[in-house]
Amino acid sequence: MTPDASAPGAARPDLTAPSLRRRMACWLYEGMLMFGVVFIAGYLFSALTQQRHALDNRHPLQAFLFVVFGIYFTWFWHKGQTLAQKTWNIRVVDAQGRPIGQWRALWRYVLSWLWLLPPLALSAVLGTSGGELTVLLMGWVLVYALLSRFHAQRQFLHDALAGTRLVHHAQAPAPKRARKGLKA
Repeated sequence: MTPDASAPGAARPDLTAPSLRRRMACWLYEGMLMFGVVFIAGYLFSALTQQRHALDNRHPLQAFLFVVFGIYFTWFWHKGQTLAQKTWNIRVVDAQGRPIGQWRALWRYVLSWLWLLPPLALSAVLGTSGGELTVLLMGWVLVYALLSRFHAQRQFLHDALAGTRLVHHAQAPAPKRARKGLKA
């Protein structure tokens, strides 16, 4: 039987947000891991559509990648954490510290595009070059990350809107096995 978190004296889950530095390191690591997802999904897309040139079917490829990313993040967040989050001991939970469902994970994925859409939209309106877009993206990511310092629980805006939170999740140490066959 599991103890009820609302019962007096019951242990409450630690809902402390990881430091901004750890969350951003996890964010960068997640970006590196996504290169593999993009490579495999892009290869699959180009093989299925018999794409001959990298710019052929660019918008359908972007839509396909949006769906693949959605499946990736929804699946792992529903399970609690992505590989990058597991590496950095970060877990996604709801406001009460419980695991999130698939719909909430999907909603968090859609809202997480707040990291990128504002500078991309501004770039499209202003017609900026690649270098200017890079500066806009880096500036916005910095501002967006720093905005979490003003949230009461230090959560990102998309987490606050989705009803989720990132929490520190230290894994329990594995039990030590007794060595067999060794004599003192």
